[in-house]
Amino acid sequence: MKKILIMNGPNLNLLGIREPGVYGSTSFDDYLPKLRAQYPAVAIEYCQSNIEGCLIDKLQEVGFSYDGVALNAGAYTHTSVALLDCIRSIKTPVVEVHISNVHQREEFRHRSVIAAGCKGVICGFGLDSYRLAIEALLNP
Repeated sequence: MKKILIMNGPNLNLLGIREPGVYGSTSFDDYLPKLRAQYPAVAIEYCQSNIEGCLIDKLQEVGFSYDGVALNAGAYTHTSVALLDCIRSIKTPVVEVHISNVHQREEFRHRSVIAAGCKGVICGFGLDSYRLAIEALLNP
């Protein structure tokens, strides 16, 4: 069975209530069972942290044994050289994910520090961005 980790960064624990005009009104806890139902032959693990070091620790933990990581690093996308270094250090492919189209938002969101280490970037498709990332990880 393939193993994929979905990892969300800071403030994404507030999905469903945080800026619904940008992120929608569905919580990730409500979305995840639907995603798992679409991929019954894939073990989909989920974690969320507001702390950069916890995200790095988890990437290192799964980075040599999982088949892929769908990472929505939130604001750390635009600032974290440490996450980039970690992504480059592990063997597991990482797909950068964003719910909103970051290129239609504030200019500082147009630049991703972590993209250079990722297999690809998916943004702007709402929560379906996670499904698209899983598809990319399952079909290299």
